[in-house]
Amino acid sequence: MHGGQVVDPVRRVVTRDDLEGVAREALGADHRLVGVSRLRGGSKKGVYRLTFDDESTAIVYIWDGAENYWPTKQADNPDNHADPFSSASGIELFEAAHRHLDTLGIRTPRIRLADRSRTQYPADVAVVEDLPGDNLEARLRKDPRSVGPTMARLAEALGAMQRHQGPRFGKVALVDKGGASGGSSCEQVVLDRALDDLTEAASRDTLITRSRDQLETVVRKLAAAVRPRSQYGLIHGELGPDHVLVDRHGQPVLIDIEGLMFFDVEWEHAFLRLRFGEHYRWLDNSDLDDLRLTFYTLAMRLSLVAGPLRLLDGDFPDRDFMRGIVEHNIQEALAFLPMGER
Repeated sequence: MHGGQVVDPVRRVVTRDDLEGVAREALGADHRLVGVSRLRGGSKKGVYRLTFDDESTAIVYIWDGAENYWPTKQADNPDNHADPFSSASGIELFEAAHRHLDTLGIRTPRIRLADRSRTQYPADVAVVEDLPGDNLEARLRKDPRSVGPTMARLAEALGAMQRHQGPRFGKVALVDKGGASGGSSCEQVVLDRALDDLTEAASRDTLITRSRDQLETVVRKLAAAVRPRSQYGLIHGELGPDHVLVDRHGQPVLIDIEGLMFFDVEWEHAFLRLRFGEHYRWLDNSDLDDLRLTFYTLAMRLSLVAGPLRLLDGDFPDRDFMRGIVEHNIQEALAFLPMGER
């Protein structure tokens, strides 16, 4: 942003010629690249499928401003890893998250190449294995009974992550370096974020504007009920079923892992409950703090109003889908108000 105006990056069309050197370095000269196609999703990074002459495939991630659909605010610093909720994008975050998950034996796409040199492409890139077929979201929609073993394994993976305690809360790339996040506690960080999201949402949506004061009262009341804590588990942060692939053995494979951090596990479960719906029963955790979970759920609803509205300021292509997220979460946030105040 310059002079108060959002400046969107120029969208470039990535071609086979652009990625030929990357593909050769990742997989060798025996695999000749014949096709490149951009995959749906990837609002912060470009995600492309590489197709080779022997019909094998791979996935390439590109961390480039021209691939990021999120409009940036003048005060934003995407490299400010001290903010647990700053933009979770970048090869450093990806590599640190991959190391932690690999150490725990949690499946992610295997890395063929991670390149920060920018000699083969003018941005940081990673080439990872391709896992063709439906993601977990599609499988749950088509035949939920068939994915019982996968859901059970996902629950096991979440349990292993949440038992993996960190010395401080924050993004794993920061904690690994001995760094510390800003904020006195997870709940304070979430409260500050929720109030910011409420302010932003109220400036853009009339329903939130009319109920802003009442919503702020509820947010502060729920936050005040949360007791202090100093234990932080490992969480993905945005683990919806669309961020879980399934390998040929039925093993869940986590993707979009850059937001991996040590934090309250209730933040993870607030998101899991929202995204998995009735299938959350596979992932339920009886050790959760209900007061913290309730507070985080409202905070997440406000985030899922303000964030998509911000994304719609740019040229994100699937606008109807994103607007649907906004409308749904407005209603869910307002449901936290007493009946007479809605």
